[in-house]
Amino acid sequence: MSMRYRSTRASADTPGVELGAALTAGLAADGGLYVPTELPTIELSAPTVLSDTARRWLTPFFADSSLADALPALCTEALELPLPRVAIGDHGDQVLELFHGPTAAFKDFGARFLAACLSALRQPQEPIRTILVATSGDTGAAVAGAFHRRSGFRVLILYPDGRVSARQAHQLGTYGDNIHCFRVAGSFDDCQRMVKQAFNDQPLRQQCSITSANSISLGRLLPQATYYAHACAARYAESGKASNLIIPTGNLGNALAAMLVRACGGPIDRIALASNANRVLPDLFAQRHYRGRESVATLANAMDVGDPSNYERLAWLYPGESVFRAGIEAESVSDEQIRKRIQLSYLEFGYEACPHTACALEVLARKREQGDDNSWLIAATAHPAKFETVVEPLLGRAVAPPPALAALLTKPSRSTALPAAYDALRAELVALG
Repeated sequence: MSMRYRSTRASADTPGVELGAALTAGLAADGGLYVPTELPTIELSAPTVLSDTARRWLTPFFADSSLADALPALCTEALELPLPRVAIGDHGDQVLELFHGPTAAFKDFGARFLAACLSALRQPQEPIRTILVATSGDTGAAVAGAFHRRSGFRVLILYPDGRVSARQAHQLGTYGDNIHCFRVAGSFDDCQRMVKQAFNDQPLRQQCSITSANSISLGRLLPQATYYAHACAARYAESGKASNLIIPTGNLGNALAAMLVRACGGPIDRIALASNANRVLPDLFAQRHYRGRESVATLANAMDVGDPSNYERLAWLYPGESVFRAGIEAESVSDEQIRKRIQLSYLEFGYEACPHTACALEVLARKREQGDDNSWLIAATAHPAKFETVVEPLLGRAVAPPPALAALLTKPSRSTALPAAYDALRAELVALG
């Protein structure tokens, strides 16, 4: 069997492209997101290590591609990261900690895998490839870390000035070399809009060999699915039950990864999306109508997204009204509730949560209040030390950063101011050649 990929905006009879072409392009020529032309059914036995689960789960998606033979090595290089499950409470709930990679956020899994794939695809005679990234906090650092000093690549990172944590901003500017960091006078939505304009600017895209490392890239989505496949297969082996998931979400890529696992037969039942005050997804399920809007700034800044790019993939996976029958729900959590939940989770479980993970823990607490006694798996997306100005006053104690983050925080950090205007970004890209 061969696997092909087509745009979310293409008709069902449009010929697809092979995986390598989709990864290199990042975004489809019509502005849509690449999706597989068919979904395989994937059976997983009791897992051993994540890289082994990833190889087995990803094999159908790499079938007959230019990367098929390299897949085992790619999984070993990129996905041999810790993936602990921490028990909390007395209902069998667990926190799936996704932040033990080099930049202390779940984005490390996808960014490292994408970097390994693009390096494997690169031909010696090719011009330097430009990786263009909009970040609401953690994506930029993960991509910077994954591509830092990789021959044949340069990275441009756009982040909203003043709307990421101080440590996130510092982290983004520490790499230098082939990593260029820009603080944009606007919101994440402005950054994302500018990146999309660059992708739709065909002369520029060709001149600068631009590709994406945001969650719109298949090279991010597919490997992120592997940690849900791994954790839920392990829980199924232990209990004989499919897992219920609570996932903090902003641009919807992380949650889409879990939905993809379920669609391919993985042992996942219900999926609850935990949003901050950016209510676009809770409103979708409450009002049965999608409406993108301007984002608002919150404590859970990496989820400050008003028009999630991956909504197109959600609409592809569950077309029309079927999304409302798919066992998916979404709830909004305010800043006040985030603060309270960070405190209560520490008092009740001794668990230190970042503001994003606190959104998921708040949704879990609401379920308990409503009499739900099911076991839930909560995705913890970032280390709390990245948000020390929020977390530490609430806990009344310091939160030690993990060693890799601590090392970055000792380095000097540089970024360049950029207005929220596409012409300014285009000029920077042209200047870099």
